[in-house]
Amino acid sequence: MSPVVLIQGPRQSGKSTLARTLVEQGVLDHYVTLDDVEPLEWARRSPDGFVDSLRGRVVLDEIQRAPELLRAIKANVDRERTPGRFLLTGSANVLLLPRLSESLAGRMRIIDLWPFAQEELSGRASHFIDVLFADGPLDLGPAPEARDAVFERMLRGGYPPALALRDPAQRDGWFDSHARTLATRTVPDIAQLEGLLELPRLMRLLASRSGTLLNTAEVARGIGMPQTTIKRYMAVLHAAFLVHLVPAWTAGTGRRLIRTPKSWFTDTGLAASLLRLDGPRLEVEPALSGQLLETFVGLELLKLSTWNRTRVGLHHFRSAAGHEVDMVLEGPAGRIVGIEVKASTRGSRDDLRGLNALAESSGERFHRGVVFYTGTELRALGPRVDLVPISALWSGTAGAASS
Repeated sequence: MSPVVLIQGPRQSGKSTLARTLVEQGVLDHYVTLDDVEPLEWARRSPDGFVDSLRGRVVLDEIQRAPELLRAIKANVDRERTPGRFLLTGSANVLLLPRLSESLAGRMRIIDLWPFAQEELSGRASHFIDVLFADGPLDLGPAPEARDAVFERMLRGGYPPALALRDPAQRDGWFDSHARTLATRTVPDIAQLEGLLELPRLMRLLASRSGTLLNTAEVARGIGMPQTTIKRYMAVLHAAFLVHLVPAWTAGTGRRLIRTPKSWFTDTGLAASLLRLDGPRLEVEPALSGQLLETFVGLELLKLSTWNRTRVGLHHFRSAAGHEVDMVLEGPAGRIVGIEVKASTRGSRDDLRGLNALAESSGERFHRGVVFYTGTELRALGPRVDLVPISALWSGTAGAASS
């Protein structure tokens, strides 16, 4: 076991609750949060003295607020490599902040903690990604949730405090407060940026463009800021887990493929609240509902990938000819699973165009294609392509037949 474990993820995703629970259960000895003024000032003023004062196995919550501590922690664990000596939590991705990640290279295990997956909320064990990469036809349990129920899950998102609020108006109030906290505390903890007053407007714009190719020039024009400033903001929002960038799948060949990443807002509940979206408005804005639904499905797969046994990379596909696939999962031995997301309750063979282009680009590596939709029946849509209810992601999986 590593001497240092870092649990990182969006603010309010449950990191502090998990850490305090481990202390309450006696797994760890002490809990210290750097959200409190006194320990924060001490940590910044005298990082070595602060770390040396800690006894036993300690939680240091919100470590990005005092990055000075990481050098002192490194020195401490180098003197005595006690497994699990420090549990750190952070609302910033240290892999995107070199001055933090390099401090504890080889001494720290990193665990990402996202807001709740729908599987966790449903209380069912899903091994959906494992099933996707198994041989043979898909073998899924019943997925009875229809379009309205799926959309309601998408509008609620996965933040634990928001899910505890049944009243949509109260939930929107929590999201508004959370967005202000991100702008006034989380982002300044990571970097000093100009024009922070424009951050709420930028967040709304990015929410409206979730599920699309990231075009910083268009974003800059939309908000009236220099493109160089937008790029700095995007880097910080990515590090703060507010935006997730999905790289393009490039196939490792000479084929002409678009390499621009896609941008996902990392909680569809927060995105919908920022845009003041509800069920009726989604019905009259199909383009926006499609983008948000793609984001919702993508985030569920991202969360499942952290505990399913099959390790995958998550990408998107777009050819120079304009063929697109919403998501590409690249698994063991380079196997490829293409995923399309449709808001429709009925599937169509027109949905196969992008997947066929992906299959041609990937050749023998193409394992299967999936078209997620808001209906409730699983059926074949074409050779090696299945039409799958979105609710199959959290309705439990029966396993996969062996070839």
